Amino acid sequence: MLDVDQLMHEAIAVCRKGISAGQSPFGCVIATAKGGVVSVQHNTVRAQTDPTAHAEVNAIRKACDALGRIDLSGHVLFTTCEPCPMCAAAIHWARLDRVIYGATIEDAANAGFNELHLFASELYRTGQSKVIIEGPVQREACAKLFEEWQNGPNASPY
Repeated sequence: MLDVDQLMHEAIAVCRKGISAGQSPFGCVIATAKGGVVSVQHNTVRAQTDPTAHAEVNAIRKACDALGRIDLSGHVLFTTCEPCPMCAAAIHWARLDRVIYGATIEDAANAGFNELHLFASELYRTGQSKVIIEGPVQREACAKLFEEWQNGPNASPY
């Protein structure tokens, strides 16, 4: 059984791990449709000096490597923030069934991130993607991660 709250809690926990490591406040979990965790990753943009190293992309890379395939059909992605257009496209190309997010694009922009104000749901609708997007889930807890990050020593948005 897919426990949405527990899996989002895991995404929040890995986000905090990333914040502690000096990274930006984003965390992600990929699970099977029945709830088995396949990948847990946080944002590593600064650590890797790679603007594509968002939590969702890192989690997709790890899940594909662990499963030995690029098709993640039958899996659900949980992320602490609504996916940016790059991550939303990667989710589509990986053929994930669903994405469940916490904080919104607006929350990230309010924290100082240079967001494109293109909602993942709009990208999927316009592009005729089959990905189901749900959220916000635990928005308050996920948005609070931006505040935790801003109060730390490494608060520098990109």
